[in-house]
Amino acid sequence: MDHSAHHTDTTHHHAPEHGGGHAAHQGATWGTAAKATLHCLVGCAIGEILGMVIGTALLWGNVPTMALAISLAFLFGYSFTLFAVRRAGLDLKSAIKVALAADTVSIAVMELVDNLIIALTPGAMDAHLTDGLFWSALLGGFAVAFVITTPVNKWMIGRGKGHAVVHAYH
Repeated sequence: MDHSAHHTDTTHHHAPEHGGGHAAHQGATWGTAAKATLHCLVGCAIGEILGMVIGTALLWGNVPTMALAISLAFLFGYSFTLFAVRRAGLDLKSAIKVALAADTVSIAVMELVDNLIIALTPGAMDAHLTDGLFWSALLGGFAVAFVITTPVNKWMIGRGKGHAVVHAYH
């Protein structure tokens, strides 16, 4: 029996640059965290803008409009992940669990920061969709939310939570 052939085979499997499945849980890179946050941001932004547009078009007040915007932000945020893991072959029930585990904290932090900034920006709550103030407060809120949410996602991914759950299916 030739043991040298077996020995050379195993040395190639331990190369650290090949980032295997378990290596990803050791610590998340800022790039991974930023990508997960951007993914979340897109879903949140679509939902929130849609909610603002619908609420404004229906002449709703600030509270019901914000409630709709936040609800749609969660819905779109979850649906992006849901679509990705369903496409990876997960059944609907498991996919919903993964989306809830991956996105809840990320979306909640994103929405909290964004809506706080909109609420604290003088005149932003009463600005119309045609006003620059409305869009600058919304986009500025998302920019700050991105900066705050990225380290949260990095911390969660590093502990095998949040978007780390989704990466197991890619």
